[in-house]
Amino acid sequence: MAIISVHSFRGGTGKSNTVASLAVLMAERGKRVGVVDTDIQSPGIHVLFGLRADDITISLNDYLWGRVSITETARPVYESTTGGTVYLIPASMKTNEILQVLRQGYDIRRLTEALAELTETLGLDAIFIDTHPGLNEETLFALAISTAVIVVLRPDQQDYEGTGIAVEVARSLEVPRLMLILNKAPTTLDTASVTASLERTFKCEVAAVLPHSDRMMELGSDEVFAKKFPTDQITLALDAIVESLLRDAPAEGPTAKHG
Repeated sequence: MAIISVHSFRGGTGKSNTVASLAVLMAERGKRVGVVDTDIQSPGIHVLFGLRADDITISLNDYLWGRVSITETARPVYESTTGGTVYLIPASMKTNEILQVLRQGYDIRRLTEALAELTETLGLDAIFIDTHPGLNEETLFALAISTAVIVVLRPDQQDYEGTGIAVEVARSLEVPRLMLILNKAPTTLDTASVTASLERTFKCEVAAVLPHSDRMMELGSDEVFAKKFPTDQITLALDAIVESLLRDAPAEGPTAKHG
């Protein structure tokens, strides 16, 4: 069972949009997929699946503080004609609960227990973790329990520098597979040369170089991009990543590699 953390060192890279599209595309292949929003300090992926703040009555926050089981927080947000399903475990949008996280934190070890329970009770084939940008204790833990980490960056020097740190941290945590997605690339960039340059710089797999998209900007997070534009070149590139992830997915369930 694959656990894929999608991370970025800085905000605004399109990380959550990437997670949502990857999850939908995997469901289109008949898989049962979980999406866990661990960006508890600034959640937002629920919007892409048509949910608003008032719709989130039970969240990951409730599980982390022992109020409910993790399965109670999961809700189906996409069902494909192939039998695949996407289940979202959203984070709370309530101000007082966000402040509670900032002030008190939570036992991050419960995340491993949550993934194992979700896998068993919902029969999941894969779980995507939408991480908080940057590096904190929660993000490090998410990376450490992942079978693959995808780092999303933009063609920007600040992103390059931060990505270098994120890559080295993931490598030190012995993540089995590490991938980069360069997002929002100007159409004037030569994809082949940019890919080669990134591979030399970061010494890891470049899964895709995705162009800046007016369609994405116009959509404004109102829907999952891959669902709205199934034949767009961005969707096709992300679908190739899904195929690769499924081909190399481990058979075993979630385990923590580090204490």
